[in-house]
Amino acid sequence: MKIIGICCSPRRGQTTCKALEQCLLAARETDQNIETQLIELAGLDIKPCIACDQCKKEMKCSIDDDFNTLIPALADDEVAAMVIGTPVYFGSVTAQCKAFLDRCVLLARNGQKFRNRLLGALAVGKVRHGGHELAIQTIHAAGFCHDMICVNGGHHACHFGAALWSGPHANIEDDDLGIQDARELGKRMAQLIGSR
Repeated sequence: MKIIGICCSPRRGQTTCKALEQCLLAARETDQNIETQLIELAGLDIKPCIACDQCKKEMKCSIDDDFNTLIPALADDEVAAMVIGTPVYFGSVTAQCKAFLDRCVLLARNGQKFRNRLLGALAVGKVRHGGHELAIQTIHAAGFCHDMICVNGGHHACHFGAALWSGPHANIEDDDLGIQDARELGKRMAQLIGSR
């Protein structure tokens, strides 16, 4: 079984990526049979959906960009769960995240590939209360459209997913509560995969 992490930051290897790494690490520590994969959207060319409906005819997007290279990993039947991480931009998800979520309509239209997969979400913000919950709920809303099962980190963590604070120094290393949120989310996802 596999968990895929999708990092929707425009900056490669930064705080959202580090938060996802903690989440996926906790999942592997919880169940050694779980494989993880981290996909960073930074540097990829993923344009917005243009609603052309070409993907109703085949599992290929008419837009010639990097999203098509992600389809095999996203459609893999071994994937039991996904964790999508986004920085908080103006109280919600990044443009990269929204474009990715919208383009995933292709996977709904071609066999409901995400149906019954677990979905976790995490958000990293520069301020403590800057829109984390709305960003996480935006990801969950897309997941519900795919018939996914949304997961939080349990009663010790953020009610909706994992919320991390990058603080005034643009890092998450000092946010013990946020790191715990990310790890609890990964742990709970692994536990739920194991119980299925």
